[in-house]
Amino acid sequence: MISVIIPTSNAAALLPRCFDGLIAGVIRGIVREVIVADGASRDETRGIADAAGAHVVNAGSSRGDQMSVGAASAKSDWLLFLHPETALEAGWENEAESFVQRVTLERPRAGVFRFALDDFERSVRRREMLIGLRSGLLGQPCGAQGLLIPKRLYQKLGGHRAVQMEDIDLVRRIGRSRLVTLRSRAINKLEQSSSGARNIALGVLHALHIPRSLVAFIGR
Repeated sequence: MISVIIPTSNAAALLPRCFDGLIAGVIRGIVREVIVADGASRDETRGIADAAGAHVVNAGSSRGDQMSVGAASAKSDWLLFLHPETALEAGWENEAESFVQRVTLERPRAGVFRFALDDFERSVRRREMLIGLRSGLLGQPCGAQGLLIPKRLYQKLGGHRAVQMEDIDLVRRIGRSRLVTLRSRAINKLEQSSSGARNIALGVLHALHIPRSLVAFIGR
């Protein structure tokens, strides 16, 4: 049903946690294969992926190229792009299965998960809230939310391009009317996502014309 594609570059410390979140989907038969598209990692990334039963493919150094190469080798009708620092919370597979079953050829749709960070500080909750605003109000979820998309639609849109912010570029081509935010969370490692999350959150504030004083407070 679903091919999971994980772009990697020296992600050995992150992959086990990411794989753990996929186990229930594999057992249920919802995840057909896990593809690790690796950009010449120099650590144990490839060995960990191989030991976990993932299919490892060689890709370029950019994340966009890695996801594109991974998608080209996928065998399923659905693709799930997932960053190595992201772990899907328990129960995601049930919601994903329901979503996949309701999408039709006449009305193709893609789904993203709700963004979360694995920390409990108040500032972290603010960042999550702002990225939620960016995803909901502006229709621009980030790559750390994952992307579940029909392979047919992905190919029709031209897939990932070799551009900066390749995730946002693809989401814009998908369009807000075809993008659904699922209830399940994509929980990201704080040390991997903090700077990116902060930049995204501050961008939301500027886009919404929030006063500079409040921007400075939330950005602390």
